[in-house]
Amino acid sequence: MATLDYFRKEKLPHIWCPGCGHGAITGALVRAIEKLGLDKNKVVIVSGIGCSSRAVGYLDFDTLHTAHGRAIAYATGIKLAKPDLKVIVMTGDGDCTAIGGNHFIHAARRNIGITTIVMNNEIYGMTSGQYSPMTPTGMFGTTAPYGNVERPFDLCKLAIASGATYVGRGSAYHVPLTVDLIEKALMNDGFSVVEALSGCPTYFGRKNKIGDAVQMLDWIKDQTVNVKAAAVMAPEKLVGKVMIGELHNAAAPEYAASYKELVGKVQRRYDSYVGEVRECASNSD
Repeated sequence: MATLDYFRKEKLPHIWCPGCGHGAITGALVRAIEKLGLDKNKVVIVSGIGCSSRAVGYLDFDTLHTAHGRAIAYATGIKLAKPDLKVIVMTGDGDCTAIGGNHFIHAARRNIGITTIVMNNEIYGMTSGQYSPMTPTGMFGTTAPYGNVERPFDLCKLAIASGATYVGRGSAYHVPLTVDLIEKALMNDGFSVVEALSGCPTYFGRKNKIGDAVQMLDWIKDQTVNVKAAAVMAPEKLVGKVMIGELHNAAAPEYAASYKELVGKVQRRYDSYVGEVRECASNSD
């Protein structure tokens, strides 16, 4: 299949702002799916609310556009009902880590077989630039006109600590790396997280005087270091840097499979009990 065949062509062109990194990240997902040769009819993509969540409208798969922060909850239901499906969540930093934060950490804790791609533009873009739980300290937003005083999550560390079995970080600048990370995440049998740094020139870039789309990509490039390179760098060279690449890969039992096994065990016990009752009833006759 051609890459464009994974899109709903009648929905194009998209309505993301010029220079938004979400298009590059959506493209990275499609390329990863294409490389793996996944059956389109066995893939479901779920989103919540926000700029990132518009992606499902452009993708020619079974898709579900859900309530704000609830994409992982809906995806959990899909995976439990149809464990043979490849379930993917596309979400943003606000959608995932604010109202959706509890769903995120508990999906990681359960290690359910969902791949979650977090498009982190470090701001609420669709609703006009409020700061999010991922906005760096000191950066500006419409709700932080004097600078954000809160500390942001390190989403990848949060995912690892919560129990996710595959965690990586890419960006709209490092597209080949992001494709590779998503591909590995899709192959992981458990809860996978790929944080993708995504520029928002319209709000984050403008309010923080970073510049246009190209300058935003340079800004992402300058603040990131591949984890492989970081391993041989002096600690002082890593101050203020964001690690990209594969950050965690450790197998653990997948929740939907464990749940199915439990249901089978309960069913066998029930069948055995019913058999015993019927045998007793037959003997009493």
